[in-house]
Amino acid sequence: MLRNALKNITERADEFSQLDAVLGDGDHGTAITQAMSVIVQSAEKGTDFKSMLNDMGFNVMLEISGSTSTLLGGLFLGMSDQAEGTELNAAAVKKMFAGGLAGVEKQTKAKPGDKTMMDALIPAIAAMQAVEGDDIKVMFQAAAEAALKGAEATKQMRANFGRARNYGERSVGYADSGATSWACMFQSFAQVL
Repeated sequence: MLRNALKNITERADEFSQLDAVLGDGDHGTAITQAMSVIVQSAEKGTDFKSMLNDMGFNVMLEISGSTSTLLGGLFLGMSDQAEGTELNAAAVKKMFAGGLAGVEKQTKAKPGDKTMMDALIPAIAAMQAVEGDDIKVMFQAAAEAALKGAEATKQMRANFGRARNYGERSVGYADSGATSWACMFQSFAQVL
């Protein structure tokens, strides 16, 4: 799942940077590619699952500076806090991703409607939690669709965080780069399943 996310994010890095250039400093494609590269390298070290998630979160925060790595680090650290055992069932995946959201919320005050990656992440986690039954593939498909809709919705929003907030009404009409890249991440997870 992580390798597929890295591949897809790398392929779309220019798109993410172009979106970021409209309202920010134009480096989001590079930042998210670097961050995902560190995450994948950490995951491939093969420690136990809980430790792997923890290492992914810490390593990305230590090795890459900036908000992208801080938020991704928060996601994986939060997931690690809720990870238990060696096998994942649907309930465990839901608990883990809810923990991931809580981890990100420790790093940002952004809420839905603020035109940030939270506009993709929060709907994705909510959709995942709402799926009944034990089909993890269905959960990730629901999460991917909700993240995509959330990212698309940022086009109509006014930015309230980061450099983009300085643009006021001029920030309307463009998708948020972070929401778009996080939606890509969830789509990548769902594709693999």
